[in-house]
Amino acid sequence: MAGSFEQPATIALPRRPGEPPATLEGIFVPVPEPRAAAVVAAPHPLMGGSMGSPVVAEIARACQRAGAASLRFNWRGVGASAGAPSDDWAQADADFQAALDFLGEAVSAPPVACGYSFGSLAALRAAQRTRSIRRLVLVAPPTSMLAAEAIAQFTGELFLVTGDADEWVDAGVLAQLAGQARAAHLEIIPDCDHFFMNGLGALAAGLERWWGPDPG
Repeated sequence: MAGSFEQPATIALPRRPGEPPATLEGIFVPVPEPRAAAVVAAPHPLMGGSMGSPVVAEIARACQRAGAASLRFNWRGVGASAGAPSDDWAQADADFQAALDFLGEAVSAPPVACGYSFGSLAALRAAQRTRSIRRLVLVAPPTSMLAAEAIAQFTGELFLVTGDADEWVDAGVLAQLAGQARAAHLEIIPDCDHFFMNGLGALAAGLERWWGPDPG
């Protein structure tokens, strides 16, 4: 589908009394009669990660083609988002939750947590604290920081994908974690690194297969 369906989104951040309002910059992609509402999180904000990442955009487009609405966003301090970029996981979790809340108000459909690299770790933590998340998409999750217990305890459907030349992801470790999950699908893309320079098509195709036919 064409990018013309994309809409700018302004996502409110929680604030304490006396603080000025602050927002995150996002892109909302609606679909008719959505089967799900997917938040797509970007890579590390201190390493140039943004919603403009080709991988993040490809995840959103694959969700759209599968009949799921999506919202991708810039972390605090990136693009037009308020604040300063940080590697603080609590701040990332608050940003992801703000995106979930925004999408929950905009779309009446089950939530899905998606993320790429650093964003995949935030998506996994969101699934831990939000029981209504029954689908989880982790793209190139850094295995040295991936919580094995969280993977094993997730009872919904899990999609895992990485390239076999990814310097941040140990494909063997990821396969072991997938084997411990309740319902995991793992894809290893050949000759593909962490940035999916030659793997975007395979990523999208695998994700769309996992979604299955759009019931709408």
